[in-house]
Amino acid sequence: MSYTDMQNKKIHQGRNIKRFREMLGIKQEALAFELGDDWNQKKVSLLEQKETVESDILAQVAKILKVPAEAIENFDEESAINIIANTFHDSAVANTFTDGGQANFHCTFNPLDKMVELYERMLEQQKEMIEKLERLIEK
Repeated sequence: MSYTDMQNKKIHQGRNIKRFREMLGIKQEALAFELGDDWNQKKVSLLEQKETVESDILAQVAKILKVPAEAIENFDEESAINIIANTFHDSAVANTFTDGGQANFHCTFNPLDKMVELYERMLEQQKEMIEKLERLIEK
């Protein structure tokens, strides 16, 4: 993919919300419950279809999913897969394109360690959500 293609590629924020929600094992109904009384599963479904999400709603969803709002705003699955595929050891170099040409970034950490940390954090969040739902069911 050329630099121009990367610049013109639109990030679909609604799809990113869905990706993060699914990675955390959170149902649309549970997200709707956390968003408040005026939300339901259908409204969350419609939100996930929107290319651009209002910043206040995006911030609220990010807080509930415990991910940075910037992750939802900027996550590009194709780019992430390319970076992970090319940076699986400590001294890996990630190649990106800038206006001036190609730039190399040397990783100072093991990306696999970061993926494990992310996975563990996602499991913990899923556990918290299950506990919340169990408390809700008990009521």
